[in-house]
Amino acid sequence: MIDGQAPIETFDEIDSTMLEARRRAERGELGPVWMVAKRQTAGRGRRGRAWISKDGNLLATYLFATQKPPGEIALLGFAAGVAIAEATDEIIGAGSALLKWPNDVLIDGAKAAGILLDSGSLAGGGVWAALAFGVNLADAPEGIDQRTTSLRAVLPPDAEAPAPLAFLARVQRGLVAWSARLEAEGFAPLRQAWLSRAYGIGQEARIIQGETALEGRFAGLSPRGELELDTTEGRRLIAAGDVFFPQAG
Repeated sequence: MIDGQAPIETFDEIDSTMLEARRRAERGELGPVWMVAKRQTAGRGRRGRAWISKDGNLLATYLFATQKPPGEIALLGFAAGVAIAEATDEIIGAGSALLKWPNDVLIDGAKAAGILLDSGSLAGGGVWAALAFGVNLADAPEGIDQRTTSLRAVLPPDAEAPAPLAFLARVQRGLVAWSARLEAEGFAPLRQAWLSRAYGIGQEARIIQGETALEGRFAGLSPRGELELDTTEGRRLIAAGDVFFPQAG
């Protein structure tokens, strides 16, 4: 699903690379193409939350068309998480980046990157899909609902933050490789790679789904990418929600 030869388009400023992907898809322009912005004026994360743009960070969206089913497309979010974590480790040390279900990359328990997927049906069959992520390379936003950090914050004082396009190249290599394995071998290898970096595994967790809250122990990741939550009433499979770990740092 990820074309290693897809071109990269850059924007000094745009409302959102994800919004641009949707506009293009609705015009029948299906890529594959990467869109990278220096600044976004209307970036969004999961559930419509604002994604704050900071100079020097990576803001990217990959637009493509596919005949794959929605469930398989959704697994690209895990591939992106692992690829971003691997690229991060190359810079700040092995094992530094962890993955928080469903779509965050953490450093020292603080959010360093977020991932978002969007898609829509095509008139002739199949779907268009957009995989987007923002990585805090140079700076981290403040005043959001969780702790944040950047790669620059954990590098030595005299080190420069990774350049966005150079970091994207690292992520692309991993993403192309994991996408190919996903298609050839199924989710199992990617699932294991994700679980090896899972943040909060075995800890007590609180899952917020709208007005509903579920509590239990984060037990793992299902073969379909759901969070496995062991509750007093048995194991629950969580397909969507916000995860909090009350005992975490």
